Parts: sequence; structure tokens; C-alpha cells
Amino acid sequence: MASEEASLRALESLMTEFFHDCTTNERKREIEELLDNFAQQLGAWRLCLYFLSSTRNDYVMMYSLTVFENLINKMWLGVPSQDKMEIRSCLPKLLLAHHKTLPYFIRNKLCKVIVDIGRQDWPMFYHDFFTNILQLIQSPVTTPLGLIMLKTTSEELACPREDLSVARKEELRKLLLDQVQAVLGLLTGILETVWDKHSVTAATPPPSPTSGESGDLLSNLLQSPSSAKLLNQPIPILDAESEYICSLALECLAHLFSWIPLSASITPSLLTTIFHFARFGCDIRARKMASVNGSSQNCVLGQERGRLGVLAMSCINELMSKNCVPMEFEEYLLRMFQQTFYLLQKITKDNNAHTVKSRLEELDESYVEKFTDFLRLFVSVHLRRIESYSQFPVVEFLTLLFKYTFHQPTHEGYFSCLDIWTLFLDYLTSKIKSRLGDKEAVLNRYEDALVLLLTEVLNRIQFRYNQAQLEELDDETLDDDQTEWQRYLRQSLEVVAKVMELLPTHAFSTLFPVLQDNLEVYLGLQQFIVTSGSGHRLNITAENDCRRLHCSLRDLSSLLQAVGRLAEYFIGDVFAARFSDALTVVERLVKVTLYGSQIKLYNIETAVPSVLKPDLIDVHAQSLAALQAYSHWLAQYCSEAHRQNTQQFVTLISTTMDAVTPLISTKVQDKLLLSACHLLVSLATTVRPVFLISIPAVQKVFNRITDASAQRLIDKAQVLVCRALSNILLLPWPNLPENEQQWPVRSINHASLISALSRDYRNLKPDAGAPQRKMPLDDTKVIIHQTLSVLEDIVENISGESTRSRQICYQSLQESVQVSLALLPALIHQSDVTDEMLSFFLTLFRGLRVQMGVPFTEQIIQTFLNMFTREQLADSILNEGSTGCRVVEKFLKILQVVVQEPGQVFKPFLPSIISLCMEQVYPIIAERPSPDVKAELFELLFRTLHHNWRHFFKSSVLASVQRGVAEEPMENEPQFSAIMQAFGQSFLQPDIHLFKQNLFYLETLNTKQKLYHKKIFRTTMLFQFVNVLLQVLVHKSHDLLQEEIGIAVYNMASVDFDGFFAAFLPEFLSSCDGVDANQKNVLGRNFKMDRDLPSFTQNVHRLVNDLRYYRLCNDSLPPGTVKL
Repeated sequence: MASEEASLRALESLMTEFFHDCTTNERKREIEELLDNFAQQLGAWRLCLYFLSSTRNDYVMMYSLTVFENLINKMWLGVPSQDKMEIRSCLPKLLLAHHKTLPYFIRNKLCKVIVDIGRQDWPMFYHDFFTNILQLIQSPVTTPLGLIMLKTTSEELACPREDLSVARKEELRKLLLDQVQAVLGLLTGILETVWDKHSVTAATPPPSPTSGESGDLLSNLLQSPSSAKLLNQPIPILDAESEYICSLALECLAHLFSWIPLSASITPSLLTTIFHFARFGCDIRARKMASVNGSSQNCVLGQERGRLGVLAMSCINELMSKNCVPMEFEEYLLRMFQQTFYLLQKITKDNNAHTVKSRLEELDESYVEKFTDFLRLFVSVHLRRIESYSQFPVVEFLTLLFKYTFHQPTHEGYFSCLDIWTLFLDYLTSKIKSRLGDKEAVLNRYEDALVLLLTEVLNRIQFRYNQAQLEELDDETLDDDQTEWQRYLRQSLEVVAKVMELLPTHAFSTLFPVLQDNLEVYLGLQQFIVTSGSGHRLNITAENDCRRLHCSLRDLSSLLQAVGRLAEYFIGDVFAARFSDALTVVERLVKVTLYGSQIKLYNIETAVPSVLKPDLIDVHAQSLAALQAYSHWLAQYCSEAHRQNTQQFVTLISTTMDAVTPLISTKVQDKLLLSACHLLVSLATTVRPVFLISIPAVQKVFNRITDASAQRLIDKAQVLVCRALSNILLLPWPNLPENEQQWPVRSINHASLISALSRDYRNLKPDAGAPQRKMPLDDTKVIIHQTLSVLEDIVENISGESTRSRQICYQSLQESVQVSLALLPALIHQSDVTDEMLSFFLTLFRGLRVQMGVPFTEQIIQTFLNMFTREQLADSILNEGSTGCRVVEKFLKILQVVVQEPGQVFKPFLPSIISLCMEQVYPIIAERPSPDVKAELFELLFRTLHHNWRHFFKSSVLASVQRGVAEEPMENEPQFSAIMQAFGQSFLQPDIHLFKQNLFYLETLNTKQKLYHKKIFRTTMLFQFVNVLLQVLVHKSHDLLQEEIGIAVYNMASVDFDGFFAAFLPEFLSSCDGVDANQKNVLGRNFKMDRDLPSFTQNVHRLVNDLRYYRLCNDSLPPGTVKL
């Protein structure tokens, strides 16, 4: 006894020392090692039992329970049965004796340890495990303890972790399902008893029918007045213990509902009871009483009551999230919806908007979140099911949802509600598409609700109606590439667009007048512009006027985005029907952009420059962006106008160019400059009017860009303008025959454009004759970067176009390409430059390889192969960091394009490409943990195999037809084997992305080229791959890919099922260490001979799970244990 006492004191002092601030990490490691060694001893549990009953030190108790946990989960198999009986008897006694005095986290841990024993031993060796829990729940003194045990059991036994055999997992689930009815009955009883007991004391006369609680809507929602009356009972005031018991019971229900199937066990009386508790969340009166009574205890009570509502809603949402609803449960669901919508009506009840919002503000935030989750689940999972019930009033539900949405106290809450409306609008759209005949009936039913929604969402994005809320939104900090304000606007405009799709005429007639109002203010600014010494000034100075102007400009900017977002609903089949509306919009937009450019609002002085100047720039930029959104409409108008030769269209385009050209200048702010450039690109690329090149404003842009003395625009703008000018000359004009395309003139103009753009670059070419004037390296780099970024973009944008366009493009570029090839070897050690040059070549290979011709392409490939020696590759990958790796990756990407080329042209390069991969690149990267270069290398190997299968397998059609030919001949076998070996090695590495990619490549080669069926693969590699994949599953190193690995194992095994079952499986099991012969036999017997995919993969996962479980069990046996 004395020694136990001494051990306890020693442990207490060790624990105190371990958690003391002054203890060094070194000392902590020593203490940890000491404690671990103690825990590994077989008899340690006896001392721990003594510690638990004799100490009040939390650290010591926690440590002792961890020793028990380790013993039960990892060493239980080796514990003598007498000891197990003693542990099973002592721990519950300890819990019963001390559960009221133990700290809650110690008590919960002790409960978990007892449940862990049940997980191993119930019902065979611990037959009263579950009965004891039910008895604890039924005895009033221990009800809370029983409920904690029940919840822990549900968590640990229903979905147990890995360390059990599959058979045991299935057995536990079945055992628990057998108990569900009894458990749900008990929980219903507890909740009902508490409710009824306290309802009696809270008895007050029911509210009068005129009090507004039960209007027409309510009688619609609830079939019987009695259920409405039932839900109108006042909410009882619970004492603290009853609150605690109810919260535990609801937590248990929420967890049970997460895994039990919907069935008759979930009775109507249970559902009604849960709804009674859900009312706690929206009972503001009780919270107010608590705060009026003032004592802190009452305030806590108010919070606890709110928490009961949150827990009850969690239960409801668990049931709601189940998509698979048995027929007999549908009526229960309907009843649930009716009861929840009663709550929704209660929350949003009041005609005065302010009180609805203040009511929502007073509710617990978590409760509102849960309620919103419920509404989302209702619309996304169940609306299609419920809408057909005549007794469910969907339109009235939308009215409530509308009130709930637009009185949300937080932005996040409002976003979540907009998501629900988006789901509803998607549902309506797909319903109409599937039942076009009923389109009018469906739309008529919902039209009022949709128009109301549209109007309110539009009001919410305008400062005119919603300034206080909008000013709270952050428009500076980026999160996921957008600010809070941009997210708010984008989500709102998505709802507007979806309504527009359903009700185009209504939506347009709602939006356009609002836009007009704000445009009038903007167009009226001209009268307030006065000329001052330094330029033009906006003569609006009164603070109130400036504020009103700021709000109007912000609103105009948002409404311009809204109009742009709707452009897609004026094109295609509805072009003619909605032509006049679209024309009105486009004419307004053209007028606004021209106005902004002419009076140079972006350069004007204002009274509040930090606010009004950005506003004016933003409106101008948004008007250009909105006009750009109508480029597809303009393109459709262009083809119509071509037939009718209308002056109206010509004027629209010319005026647009008059608005754009003055903005293409270094004096204009970047935001506005880029908007103008994007609009120019759309006109050149999407609209493509024949007369574009002859417009004086376009000529002006050409002259500016080709003028060597003009100041260069910022990189992005320069690239966009050059793309637009190149496309004007290269892209075929729509609706014109080939002989009217004026290719000769356009070709000459394009050549001179490219010549001007690449002037400085071409001068860099080393000239063999003349002595070279040495330019500083940094200047060279700038010229290379500026030129290649423009040329690469031009090529990329032409790559999908007609042959003629690409021919002209290559003719113009030819000299620059040759200069690039001449410069490259000299700059190979400047990895940043090499990276840009290889990017350019990659784009050329992808877009213009046919135009470059075979001899020149061969010359480029040969130059690259000579340049990238093993030393150069090693230097790039190992010494030059990420830029060096990028250079090698670009090189491999170019080779990917080469090996994919059909025909015989580049086939002679295959041997040297394969040898470069396998003998030069692969050895450098194979052992490196870094994923750099690997993904590109394996993609190149995959493409080499996929597009050049006959380089390895010379199968002739005749051979495959003649069944007599047993096996097709094979060539280049060593190379093929080396590639396959590299794939196999990659599965042994930790990089999950590479693993997934390479598994996909093998599966694709099997689907397309029957890789697994080839003799060489079947006889020498197949089962090696299966073995590697099974080992990966056993080691859990790539658990996210379990399903893909299982399918791949099946596809490989299915090539030779007989061999798999008769030879591979026994051999695999015999080579497994950590399991004995008997266990191997069981594993083999449990692997059924199923040959269909689902059963086979299930057997694979069972084998892997049980193999791990057996190893765990065997590791837990004491040394020297004799296994019979």
C-alpha cells in the first residue's frame, strides 16, 4: 500500500513538473518517455485504478485514463480474462461513485473508456453493457450520466474507427439498430415528461384567436386547429437540471439521427416533442424576462433556453438532410415542414419591418443559422417532393421566406438566404425546361413572388435605399479574389439574372427605369463643370450634395453591372423579339461611354477627390464593361446588318470607337485603360465588323502602337491592344466568301504591324559579319519580355482559327521566331529569360506547328535536345530553384506536343525523346521528394505511349482478326519496361497528386489500348502493380484515393481472375508479416470469389481493414505469447 501511495505522489509531482512553465522541452521529453514506458507495462492498470480513486489531481486522472484507453484499444487481446473482468467491474463502479464530483472532461473520458470496452466485448463478454446504460437513463438520479454514456456509445459504436474487423463493425451496427426503438422511446419519454411537468406550472389561458398567432396562413399550414393550438401553448420555464437533461437528450437524438435510417421508430409524438423544444429558440419573451429580472443566473438561463432551440433544430436538420425518404415517412416530413413553418411565421410575425429585424437580432445567432440551414435543406432536397401536396402552400411559404431574407441582421445571414433563393430559382428553371407545356401555369403561380424578390434585391444593392448597410461592407480586403462588397453585388446580380431568365419582360421593365434615373444625374454633371487655372473642376462642393452624388454614382456603377449581367438574355433565339429593348440599352451605353471620354470625367478636379474621383472612374469603367458584355448581341446584329446594310449599326460601332480611343493612353488610370482595351478586343474578336479597320479612331490606335517614339502602355494593356489590332487583320469577316476577305492587303498590313512591334527584338540577333554592339543584359531582358509577351498572346489567340489566318500570322512572325532560336543557346543560363522563350515556343508548337513546316520544326527540336544535356538539366533542376524547374517543365511540355502529332513526321525523334526522359531527366528527379518536373515528365511518358502505341506493339488488323495469332509482336521492349517501372516507383512516393495522375494514366492506357492485357504486362508486371496498390491501401498513405485504387486493382485482377485467386492472393497473404498462419487463412477465406466490381472492391477493402486489425491485435500481445 505504501508503495502505491509513493507512486501516486511521484506521479503527481512529475505531472506538476511537466505542465510547469519553467520546465524545459528536454525535461518534458524525459518525463514523457518515463510515462510511456510505465503505460506499456501489463500491470500498470492496477496502479492507475488506485490513482483514479485516490487523487484529485486532474493531470494524474487524465493520464491514468489514457493508460486504460491504450490498454483497451491496443493491448486488450493480450490481457488475461480475469483482469478484463476486474476492469469491466471496477471502472463502472468508479464512475457511479464519483460522477457528480469529477470534472466534466474527466467524467466524459471515463465514459469513453467504458464504451471502448463495450466496443470490444459487448455482448459476448460484457452482456449487460447496454442494459446498464438504459438503467442509468431510467433512474432519475443518474439520467444525465446515462445520456452521456448513450451519446458516447452512438459516436463510438455506430461508425467505429479502423481498429475493428469488418465483421465486428457490421455486428455492432446491427446490435445498435436492434436497440434503436427502445432508445428513441426512452428519449421521447424524458423530453415529454420534462415538458408536461413544467407546462402545468406555466398554465395560462390560451391566446385569443384574434391575437395574430393563428391567421389564415397558419390554418393553411397546419391541417388541424388542435395542432396549432398545441404549438401555441406558452413555453414552460425549466429549472437548470431539466434544461441540462433536455439538452443531453437532444444531443443524443441529433447523433442517432445522423446514422439511423428514417423509419417508423421515429414517431409523430417524438417529432412533435422536438418541435416544442425548437420553439425555445424563437421565444424572445423568456429571454427578455431573464434580462429584466436582472440576476446573472437568469441571463444564463435565457442563453440555455436558446441553446435548447439550437439543439432541437440540429435534430430536425439531421432528418431533413436525408434524401432517401421511404413512402411511409413522407407524411411525417409534411408534418415536420408544417411545424417548422409555424416557427418561421412566429419569427417573422409582424407587419412593421423594424420589429421583425429586431426580433431576428434578439435571437441566438446559432439558432438563426440552424433555421437557415433548415430552409436550405427544404428547398434543395424536399421542395420537389412537397410541392405536389395540395395542403402545402408554397406561395405562402415564399412570402415568409421573403420576410425572413430581407430582415436578416447580418450580411452572412443575408448571403445564405440569397443562396436559398438561387436554389429555388434553379429548381423553377429546370422544372419549366422539363415541362414546357405547363410553363405559363408555373410562372403565373410564382410571378408575384419573383417580381417582389427582384425589386427588393435591386433595392438592396442601392445606396439610395440601403446606405447604412452597404457602407458597412468592406471594399478593400480581398478574400477569394473578391472583396465583401463585390461578393455582395455578385450574389445579388446572380439572383437578378435568374429572375430575368424566367421573366425577361418584367425584369427589364423593373431595372431599366432605375438605371435611367441614375444616368440622368451622371449625364447632368456636364453643367457643373467649370474651367479653372489647372484644368476642369466639378463645381459641386456642399457636403450634402457631394454625399448624394457619391451614392448616385455608386448605384449607377452597380446598375451598369446589372445591365451587363443580363446581356445573355437578348441573344440567340430571342434576338428579334427583344431587339428594341437591347438596342435601347446599347445606345444608352454608347452615349454614356462617349460622354465620359469627351468631357474627361476621369481627369476632373472634385471637392472630395478621395471619394468622387474613384467613383467617376468606376462608372466610366463599368459603362465600358457593360457595353463589352453586349458584344455577342452586337455580333448577331452585325450579321443581320450585313444583310440589310444598316447605317445604325455602323454608327454604333464608330461612336464606340470614338469613346474608346482617347482612353488608350498612358495618362489614363489603369482601371479605365484596361476596360477600354477589353472592349476593343471584344469588338475586334467577337463582333468583327468589316469596316472596323477603316474607322479613323482605329487608324489612330494603329499609329500610336506602331510609333516607336510613343510611350509604351502598361504591359497588360499593351498586350490587349496588340491582340485587338492583330485580330482585326487576321480574323475572317463573318458572312463573307473567301474571295472578298482581302487577305493580300491584310497580310501586308499584319506584317508591318508585327515588324513594328518586334523592331528592337529583331535587332538583338547576333550577326556573324558585323561586330556585335554589346547591350546591358538587363536591357536585353526587358526587350525580350516586352516583345515575347505580345507575340505569344497574338499566337495563342489565333491558334484555333482558320488555316489562312494562321498562315498570315506565321509569315509575319517568321523572322522573330528565327531570332528567338538564335538567341536561346546564348541565354540558356538565364533561367528567367529561357522560361519566357520556351513559353513562346510552346505556344508556337501548339498553334502554328503546321505553318512552321517540318524542316524548321525538326531544327528547333534538335536545337533543344542538344541544348538540354544531362549537365544542363541537372543544373536547372537542382541549382536554379523553381525557375529552373519551370524551364525544364516547359521543355517537356513542348515535347508532349511533338509526341502527340499524328502521322510519321516526328516519329524519328521518339527514341531520343524516350532516352532523354528515362536516362537523363528521370534519374535526376526519381529520388527527389519535391514534385517539381515529375508531373510533366509522367504526362510526357503517358502521351508517348498513348499516341505512339505502335512504336511498341506492331499489331496489324489482320493479326487481330486471325484468332490463331496468339500474341502480337513487340518492339522496343526495354524502353517500355523502363517506363512501366517508373510508373510503379511513383506509387511508392508520398505525393498524392502524382499518384492520382499516374493511376489515371495507367487506367486510360488500359481502357484505350488494353495495357493490362498485353502479354509483357500480364506476365511480368501485373501482380507487382496489384501488390504495390494493396500495400498502399494497407499503409493508409493515400487514403483519399481508396476508391480509385480499389477500381484499378479490380481492372488489373479481372485480366486473370483465376491467377489472382489461385496464385496471387495466397502468395500476397503468405508474404504479409505481422499475422499468423491461422489469421492468413481467415483473411483468404473471407475474400469471396466475386467477379463483379462492387463486390470485389468491397472484398479488397475488407481484406485491407482486417489485415490492419490483425496486426494491431498481434502487436498488443505480450512478448512470448503462445498462439494456438
